[in-house]
Amino acid sequence: MSQLVEIAQMTLPRRALTPRDTAWRRIRLCLVVGDLLALAVAFTLAYALRFWTGWDFFQEGAMRPGFYAGVTLVFVPFWIGLFALYGLYNPRRLFHGSQEYALVFNASLLGVVMVVVFSFLIPSFVIARAWLLLAWLLTVASVTSWRFIARRYVYSLRHKGRLMERTVIIGANAEGRAVAEHLSSWAGSGAQIVGFIDEQLPIGSEVLGGMPVIGPASAIQSIIEQHHIDVAIVADTAIVRERLPMIVGAMESLQQLDVRLAPGLFELLTTGVRVQEQGGVNLLALNKTRITGLHAFTKMLLDRGGALIGLVALAPLFVLIAIAVYLDSGGPVIYRRRVVGVGKIPFDAFKFRTMHRNGDALLTDAQRQELRETGKLKVDPRITRVGRYLRKASIDELPQLLNVLFGQMSLVGPRMLTVEELSHFGRWQHNLLTVRPGLTGLWQISGRSDLGYEDRVRLDMHYIRNYSIWLDLSIILRTVPSLLSGKGAY
Repeated sequence: MSQLVEIAQMTLPRRALTPRDTAWRRIRLCLVVGDLLALAVAFTLAYALRFWTGWDFFQEGAMRPGFYAGVTLVFVPFWIGLFALYGLYNPRRLFHGSQEYALVFNASLLGVVMVVVFSFLIPSFVIARAWLLLAWLLTVASVTSWRFIARRYVYSLRHKGRLMERTVIIGANAEGRAVAEHLSSWAGSGAQIVGFIDEQLPIGSEVLGGMPVIGPASAIQSIIEQHHIDVAIVADTAIVRERLPMIVGAMESLQQLDVRLAPGLFELLTTGVRVQEQGGVNLLALNKTRITGLHAFTKMLLDRGGALIGLVALAPLFVLIAIAVYLDSGGPVIYRRRVVGVGKIPFDAFKFRTMHRNGDALLTDAQRQELRETGKLKVDPRITRVGRYLRKASIDELPQLLNVLFGQMSLVGPRMLTVEELSHFGRWQHNLLTVRPGLTGLWQISGRSDLGYEDRVRLDMHYIRNYSIWLDLSIILRTVPSLLSGKGAY
């Protein structure tokens, strides 16, 4: 049997390590070392807070420095093992979105649960509950902070052209061009677009910004070998049934290739799916809403709690703004904008009034036409003096915290739509109305009013497909510097 294994290993192609592979090995090593230090700091700080500050909430346990030093020496590598099991050293799961932070949280939570179970099974193993709780919280905080710093470093390397994935887009259709444009617009994505693979266009045709067609899908394996491709993104719906088996075969025979599917191929699945067995047949059932179960509950807690805290904290600012609006252009102070929410149910979104009460009479015919086409005016004569400052920092939208508290909006979500705007979104409007509109969102941190309808749809659909509580928290944190910059606000 062992001889057969040796023969099989000899016949399997071994891919030579590339400079990119070597760089990733170094980064993984740095991540492990950084995690070790972050975990050691977290466990040590937990001990200091529990036993050196006099905090004795649970009134338990002696200091036992030797015991907790030994526990730390055991827990640190144990936690590293959990991180490895959760894929936190797999390049495919690193430095993309908020999934990495969620994995840190889940791995640390599992570690704490396993320690609790072990303490029940082994009565002689007595550990302070307050220390364990602090260790869990500090572990999540320290490791995510360290990995945030590491991510910034990786992004800086990618901006210098390092750690890039050589990528081909299979399908030069609108979906493929949109994916290529989005990935190539930000070097931090790590995608180096080599070109397109397309059955219709001739080889050498320029599709987008000098990106050429490098061959047909029928020659996928030779193209990948010739151009040293790392990732193939399938964006052509017509190719899925005909050529996808060939592409997957290339993925299996060429060890370096990852195959990914563009989200536009499955636009109906933005509401999420579940497997449902019926009569012995496994069927995919579509959810009526995208965010369900525990995700919906945690989002509700974040929304209602955040809105309540925000309203209380910002109450003095609200009073000052209301006085400024009234003194500048008279009443009313609050403007009610009629918009549509989940299930196309209309409601009034509250805003501080930023326009003159007879504002529409100040518009020219050309401005009315621009307003119908884009929904915004860069030079808007309807805006008051105070309103201009309120819009610049999006302070005019803060009263929508009331809408969040009432359950009509979320702190984070797609941009709200009026009934008139729905026609601009065509088939996508049904997807956008499966979740509550947000006070902020990906559109807020990606250009705000500078974005056209197509870009807004792309960002909102990305949010709907990839929702997590960690994505919400990330967007909230990134909203503050976006507002301070004032970019895209008018």
